[in-house]
Amino acid sequence: MSTHLPRRLLSLYVGLALYGISSGLLVRAGLGLQPWGVLDQGIARHTGLSIGEASIIVGALVLLLWIPLRERPGLGTLSNVLAIGVFMDTTLAVVPDVRGLLAQVPLAAAAIVCNGAATGLYISARFGSGPRDGLMTGLHRATGRSVRLVRTSLEAAVVATGFLLGGSLGVGTALYALAIGPLAQFFLRVFALPEPARAVAAPAGPGPKAPSTCACAPSRTAAPRDRAILPG
Repeated sequence: MSTHLPRRLLSLYVGLALYGISSGLLVRAGLGLQPWGVLDQGIARHTGLSIGEASIIVGALVLLLWIPLRERPGLGTLSNVLAIGVFMDTTLAVVPDVRGLLAQVPLAAAAIVCNGAATGLYISARFGSGPRDGLMTGLHRATGRSVRLVRTSLEAAVVATGFLLGGSLGVGTALYALAIGPLAQFFLRVFALPEPARAVAAPAGPGPKAPSTCACAPSRTAAPRDRAILPG
């Protein structure tokens, strides 16, 4: 796996940057945010923080919930907490608000597709799940409930809280919820990195002598599992 380390690092940080950029574009589209974005925006409106700063703080607080769930963070987990908020705020600083449905709808659609691509990039790097994904899988293991039920319950609570705090909930939120799963699954396959080759063990016992050179299985592309997962 070490031979693919530079490529994995590139996949991780390009993915996190694109995730932050696409999240910022979704804010500028003004048609509603992704579930955790609704919460981040609601918190930002009541605290004076930027939405990116709110995202960083929420991510850090969610990471603390990993402790009783015995989840282990990786490089991707810690990078996720910091990078997405930074790139979101950078995008909001340079991209103005968009007015009119003829501009808002294409921007929101492009942002959702880019978000799906970002998810495929940073998850395929295999440096650990984001804090929100880790919370979901940790609760799944702790409660025995299905991933789908845990995910749906978490996001419903997050959206409701964010909306009550003034976060943007709209058609963009619904489109994101419907499209992000298939998009993430598609891009996970597109950006899947090859696994390292594994040596084939020579058969034991009498028989023809094995060749002196090592026979290795050809590298293959890792296909992601079909499971409900969201970035974050």
